[in-house]
Amino acid sequence: MVKRGILCASDTELAPFLGHIRSERVTKKAMLEFHEGCIGRTDVVAVYSGVCKVNAAIAAQLMIDIFCVTGIINAGTAGGMDEKVRLFDTVIGERMLYHDVAEDILTEFHPWLRKNYFKADPDLLETARKYCQTVSFPVRFGTMATGEQFIEDGKRAEINQKYAPLSVDMETAAAAHVCHVNGIPFLAVRTITDTAAHMGMENFDKNCETASEISAKIVRGILGEMGKPV
Repeated sequence: MVKRGILCASDTELAPFLGHIRSERVTKKAMLEFHEGCIGRTDVVAVYSGVCKVNAAIAAQLMIDIFCVTGIINAGTAGGMDEKVRLFDTVIGERMLYHDVAEDILTEFHPWLRKNYFKADPDLLETARKYCQTVSFPVRFGTMATGEQFIEDGKRAEINQKYAPLSVDMETAAAAHVCHVNGIPFLAVRTITDTAAHMGMENFDKNCETASEISAKIVRGILGEMGKPV
């Protein structure tokens, strides 16, 4: 059975999904609330994990072990890194990496990656590309960087020079990491709340709700694309 996990970092990012989940039931585990039901034709379980890598990893592993999801979509918000990325653009990750982990950690040790990034699932990515041809929102595909800090200072230039990401956040690569080691398809869909031109927590706070709505709408559209009869 196909069952998709929807993993968000915050309650604001999860909120736009909750009104669309039919036959909802809530299970509490590890201080988290997992919302099970259907969005359209697709069985889903949705959760907000809390901010940062370990919280995202906990939620992702529970989705796999307890709820038997067959794929995870990380949805929510991010900071824009590439100068071409604007407020409320949506970034869909082709590859996800850590900007705060030494480059040889994941290649020399478990999970022995060939390169120090995780790839999006090709089928989910293809479905996202197909759906996004129909939307009016700006959508960009590329690299997402993850680390344990809100980027608003000189660190931005260093990360851009080293990794050239479109966006940065605090959870995506961790969720992708968990999916990789479990052989579970993964996709990330993040909408931009702040950029180099619109920097700081005040912009994140001001734009988070709108960006979360956009991200959720795109994810629901991707789920709908998946659920179409063949």
